[in-house]
Amino acid sequence: MPIRICHITTVHPRYDVRIFHKECRSLATDYEVHLIVADGKGDEVANGIHIHDIGKPSGRRERMSRFSKLAYQKAMEIDAALYHFHDSELLSTGRRLARRGKLVVYDSHEDLPRQILTKPWIPKPLRGIVSAVTEKVENHFVRKMTAVIAATPHIQDRFRKVTKKPVGCVCNYPILDEITACGDWNAKTRAVCYVGGIFVERGIREMVQAVEKSGVELKLAGKFSPESLQGEMKHKNGWERVDYRGFIGRQEINRLLAESMAGLLLLHPLPSYVDSLPIKLFEYMAAGIPVICSDFPLWRDIVEKNHCGLCVNPFDTEATAEAIRKLVENVDVAKELGANGRKAAVEKYSWNSQADALKSFYKTLFEK
Repeated sequence: MPIRICHITTVHPRYDVRIFHKECRSLATDYEVHLIVADGKGDEVANGIHIHDIGKPSGRRERMSRFSKLAYQKAMEIDAALYHFHDSELLSTGRRLARRGKLVVYDSHEDLPRQILTKPWIPKPLRGIVSAVTEKVENHFVRKMTAVIAATPHIQDRFRKVTKKPVGCVCNYPILDEITACGDWNAKTRAVCYVGGIFVERGIREMVQAVEKSGVELKLAGKFSPESLQGEMKHKNGWERVDYRGFIGRQEINRLLAESMAGLLLLHPLPSYVDSLPIKLFEYMAAGIPVICSDFPLWRDIVEKNHCGLCVNPFDTEATAEAIRKLVENVDVAKELGANGRKAAVEKYSWNSQADALKSFYKTLFEK
């Protein structure tokens, strides 16, 4: 019988890309995988993964209190050899499981203390205090875990300073089979694209201003947050150059990428962004289109090392417009950068490599 393992989340949807499609499905080839979720959609077995639903909380407060207890009860009922949880809200649950002699892994998707500095539901004067307290609490609980898995090298480095326990890194690179490489440049239009959550901090205002100045179309897909931001943008100069597709699925995303000559990623230099590895960067590369991204040192290193795009000051819309024009008006240059990006995605930035890293990390834990 294969070793039984259990992933736990009360925050993410059951088919979360990182948790279900990447980690659980990859591990299911070697382990009996169970997944605890809290969405009220019932139990099921999907792709060989046993999904256990503990119901749907009425809000954040109930999720953090009663549903943490329900997750612990269900976890003990499953009786796995290793528990792998994905929410900071479940740190105390992880500690309880560790006290029962279980192997417990905390999967840190984001640099939580830095992310809190941009949370709109926390009053700005309190964010620094909340961030500092959160970091102390998270560090305290991490020391009680068997191991930590970090989604970026930056998060890995941070936790290595906190605990002597194993700290692995499993980056959130794309599953290449889901992304169509856009090799036919004759099918493309004079357009750039952005796919993802649409926030002020992710550069929507700057993107619209840049396409107005460049005279190029912006193919835009995703959800506005807050919803009122969409109404604001519709009244901005440049919106007439935006082809807004709304929230679309993977097939539609592939078509949008195939129509575009470059992908935009103009995130603002916030603490939670500058050391991040946004999956959209690697999805653009995997699709074979050049990237135009914020000139954060980490991103610049990836883009320049692989010769796959251009880096700009995200607030300098003239520079962004110039970068857009350079690629749209020089198809051979854009095509070469896009091909370089695809090659790098296949060789270095795909989920296959990270699946191997995850399995290797698990193996070291079971061998201890």
